[in-house]
Amino acid sequence: MKQGAQGSAGAEVPRAGVPGAELPGGQVRVPQQGGAADAGRVGPGVSAEVRGEHTHSEPAPPAAPRGRPVVQRASVRGQIVDALRAALVAGDLRPGEVYSAPVLGERFGVSATPVREAMQQLALEGAVEVVPNRGFRVVERGARELAELAEVRALIEVPVMLRLARTVPAERWAELRPLAEATVRAASSGCRATYAESDRGFHRAVLSLSGNEQLVQIADDLHRRAQWPLVGSGPGMRGRADLVADAHEHTALLDALAARDLDVVRSLVGEHFAGAR
Repeated sequence: MKQGAQGSAGAEVPRAGVPGAELPGGQVRVPQQGGAADAGRVGPGVSAEVRGEHTHSEPAPPAAPRGRPVVQRASVRGQIVDALRAALVAGDLRPGEVYSAPVLGERFGVSATPVREAMQQLALEGAVEVVPNRGFRVVERGARELAELAEVRALIEVPVMLRLARTVPAERWAELRPLAEATVRAASSGCRATYAESDRGFHRAVLSLSGNEQLVQIADDLHRRAQWPLVGSGPGMRGRADLVADAHEHTALLDALAARDLDVVRSLVGEHFAGAR
């Protein structure tokens, strides 16, 4: 990973691999809400619509040059949340390190305020913790927590999938095959952040057939937390081969669901969660 600027606590700010990394000419790429990585670009400053987010101690940036897409105020926070989540999954925000909002804001070409708000959202999700007068520390997690998350996910998802296997017609499962194939392509890219988003999308689609939105939201939150890196894990903890093997389990699961083979469904889901550890 390329060395970045130093935060107020001495932690490196990720450059390569972070959705907010610098582009030629000093531009910064910031993804839209929902993970569309190429949607918005902002340079050292953003438009006046974002200016209201600056504190009195931070001077407002100059208006964006003509012809450059402008990131609207309402979407900045969500885009930064998506960028930070992707950086977390990719391992560019390292467990135990402290990152300051002003320095991260410089990397995204925005003020510290939307970054601080985004970090507060990650703190609510349990990904980071507030360090007064310093910034935000990425939470350190061990193998036991990951195993516990896998167990809880299995308790929720396995019974639901078994019920769906008994009631959902085969043609409905066929409609989800493009999503399963998309996870294989995402895994083949070797980018853990790209695969993580695709992986969650597939599981959301399967569970959505239950008609229980609360269940879908809870399962998705557990799934996201299970994707955070463990303490001491390097960028190559799960390589491309591991991701591809994980993704192919999605297509096998669809086949078992369509065939109403409950034993195979139960086995595949259990192996899938165990492999995610």
